[in-house]
Amino acid sequence: MHDLIKIAVDAMGGDGSPKKIIDGIIHNHKHNKENFFRIFGKKNIIENDLNSKIDKKFYEVIDTENAVKSTDSPLEAAKRGKDTSMWLAIESVKKKDSDIVISAGNTGALLVISKLNLKMIENIDKPALSALWPNKKGMSVVLDLGANIECSAKNLVDFSIMGASLYKSLYPQENPNVALLNIGSEELKGNETIKETFQLMNNKKSDSYNFAGYIEGNEIMNGDVNVIVSDGFTGNVALKTAEGTANFITSELKHALSGSIIGKLSSLLNISNLRKFKKRLDPRLYNGAIFIGLDAPVVKSHGGTDYFGFSNSIDVCNKIVKGNLIKKINENIE
Repeated sequence: MHDLIKIAVDAMGGDGSPKKIIDGIIHNHKHNKENFFRIFGKKNIIENDLNSKIDKKFYEVIDTENAVKSTDSPLEAAKRGKDTSMWLAIESVKKKDSDIVISAGNTGALLVISKLNLKMIENIDKPALSALWPNKKGMSVVLDLGANIECSAKNLVDFSIMGASLYKSLYPQENPNVALLNIGSEELKGNETIKETFQLMNNKKSDSYNFAGYIEGNEIMNGDVNVIVSDGFTGNVALKTAEGTANFITSELKHALSGSIIGKLSSLLNISNLRKFKKRLDPRLYNGAIFIGLDAPVVKSHGGTDYFGFSNSIDVCNKIVKGNLIKKINENIE
């Protein structure tokens, strides 16, 4: 157990919990025996769902009476008490009993309770919410996705360093290209904060990433840039637009291929290619936003995902701990 990665799991957050969470843990454990799960939630239900599917040396269940509700405001969630599964899971990381925490619960509550329990990494002013996005060549890290509506140039430089460190933790062999999300690629485009950030990053030499200047929204999926940086307002709009577009394409394609006889026939002929296409856009494969900037990593699984999506978030937890994310950020922040 000493060599295992210790993951604190809030089992009561998100739709269909705790069953979905436990099914995700069981599914993940089938292909990865490197994790020890410290599971917080209603013990009798959880142990009934686990039902000898995982050897007891790979988990323990901490019985919690209360849970943060999806309808709670961040303040209500914090006031709900220190006996909720979310609070105790985060506290487990604070006490160094666990290496990382994951929850599919209320996002606002998770950010606030994490901030209350965990310290900021030295010299970082604001934590950021980041996520993985697919591109033509692999994956990109995008941040901030909504934790900070307004950002200074220093914040954006910090996000660049944190995003590059996250990418390097997940893909150790690669040196990421970092770019600032903007309304044009010319130096004169954008607001004053973006221009100031560009100057700061252009003058800053780094061994951990290459600065690639500006990137426009229509270039995010090209794969030439691995880390895309913006304030939380812009990042959140970009994320929701990309998600909506992906959903629109898959639903329209499904409709077109199931409507007429010709459509059904062409879908049968192209079934292999369609499966590959659908898999490429499957949001469950990219599930797991990462809250970075605190002295321990916090992973947010989408509340509406299924057990397969939650299992993929556990893989993200595993890679982050193995990749020494916090150590990398500390080394790169001045």
